[in-house]
Amino acid sequence: MSVLNKDLRQRIVDIIINSKEGHIPSAFSVVDIINYLYEKKIKLPKKNNWNKRDYFFLSKGHGCAALYVVLNKFKILSDKDLNSYGNFGSKLGGHPDMTKIFGVEASTGSLGHGLPTAVGVALGLKIKNNNNKVYCLIGDGECHEGSIWEAANLASNLHLNNLICFLDWNKSAQKLLKIENLKKKWEAFGWKSSIADGHSEKSLDKCFIKNKETTDRPRIIICKNIKGKGVSFIEDNPVWHHKIPNNEEYKIIKKELTL
Repeated sequence: MSVLNKDLRQRIVDIIINSKEGHIPSAFSVVDIINYLYEKKIKLPKKNNWNKRDYFFLSKGHGCAALYVVLNKFKILSDKDLNSYGNFGSKLGGHPDMTKIFGVEASTGSLGHGLPTAVGVALGLKIKNNNNKVYCLIGDGECHEGSIWEAANLASNLHLNNLICFLDWNKSAQKLLKIENLKKKWEAFGWKSSIADGHSEKSLDKCFIKNKETTDRPRIIICKNIKGKGVSFIEDNPVWHHKIPNNEEYKIIKKELTL
């Protein structure tokens, strides 16, 4: 099984076990996308050029452990802060808090809030004639929220081509309610839509190149992801949605992430 970013996945498990709080499968599902963006696309937020940065919104806030380990990798979050995740007095909780964490653009967790906020920021940048890009990562479960489609409609009508959305299509939401043909659905709302393997940098690169053909529309890359990607007994296993590994399970996880 080919798995990227095993070191980041191990870090996710470690901080969640330490705090007894977190969503390992959701974080594993999106960590490759977030790392890809920060490594290859996003102008990193730095205190001395804050206004020149790009913006990243993690709309599915319960996967924030993935964002935290990436922010730590790029020296935006300190080791001390990361190791305090979920502990009393820590600024890192089970959902990201923009009032406490440098590099977090919005407090998210209640599904359907991140994309509307990203649309507002993208519009503001357009009005100011700024060239910053706005990236947003949503989950397929959020696509049951009316606020997502209201935001999608607005972004298209306002020609927000500075907005690029990623959809974590791990199909966990289909256990409740199926959404058929997400690509065509987003295209019906006026977005440039493409499908990628969200665990493959090559596939994400290909979609980025293809999407650059669009000049006047927002873009979405629908990522065929695996919830819990990287550990065999966690992948697509709903029991693990909010489960904390015991000692024996941790040993197996660590072994699989070092192979």
